[in-house]
Amino acid sequence: MVAEVAAVGAPTRPRIRVEGAVKSFSGRVVVDVDDLVLGDRPIQGLIGPNGAGKTTLMRMIMHSTTLDRGRVSLLPVGGGEVVLSSMAAHRMAHHGVVKSNQVVMDFDKLTIWDSVLLAVAEARYERPHRVFAERSVFSRHEDEIRHHLDYFGFADPTAFAMSAGEKKLLDIVRCLLLQPTFLLLDEPTAGLPDELTEKVMTVVRDLASAGTSVVIVEHDLNVIWSLCDEVLFMAEGSVVLRGDPRSIRENRTVVEKYLGEGHV
Repeated sequence: MVAEVAAVGAPTRPRIRVEGAVKSFSGRVVVDVDDLVLGDRPIQGLIGPNGAGKTTLMRMIMHSTTLDRGRVSLLPVGGGEVVLSSMAAHRMAHHGVVKSNQVVMDFDKLTIWDSVLLAVAEARYERPHRVFAERSVFSRHEDEIRHHLDYFGFADPTAFAMSAGEKKLLDIVRCLLLQPTFLLLDEPTAGLPDELTEKVMTVVRDLASAGTSVVIVEHDLNVIWSLCDEVLFMAEGSVVLRGDPRSIRENRTVVEKYLGEGHV
């Protein structure tokens, strides 16, 4: 049972419901979520100690990690239900559900431009005989791609993303180009300098203002406190507490057991 620290507002945006979801590795239960709804607030932060199951839960939602049992569903604003847990991972973006990567595995042989161009290419273009259709994909997405690359300071899109920070930003750009309605971000600002962290936060706020539901896992708690409308605290595979950032930040159990006095 999740302890409610603050009332959750009425749903006005896409939501994801996780029901009876369990995942074990080598006999150890890593995630055990009875009933959890995400997306009731524009930006939700998911925090907790290492090993709490945060990333595994996000991967279960994306079905890149299979559930031992349980169900994950997308509840669009217009009504209805899409069962994500029975869907192939590559079909998620078709329904607007997109996740960034905690550890970015980039295409080392692709330039920055080609990498993001691949992200917006529909499946029908991913065939050898459709290589000459690249110009069509380019023309339809050029302005949008240039906007995002310029914003994050990619001065030469014909170069390669070399540093971990560049690859992290490139991964975020690919997520943005997919035009998500529900965006899961796994440590999006890890390793970034302050000015780029602020740019990422601005983009997230703009997405949420436009109606996208955002859930963010981030170890930089200053980002969580300043960015999120609601914070969910996860421990030992379950969400045990949720509420507004101030309530979570000042909760004595959270502070004493996990955060330390420096985060109060």
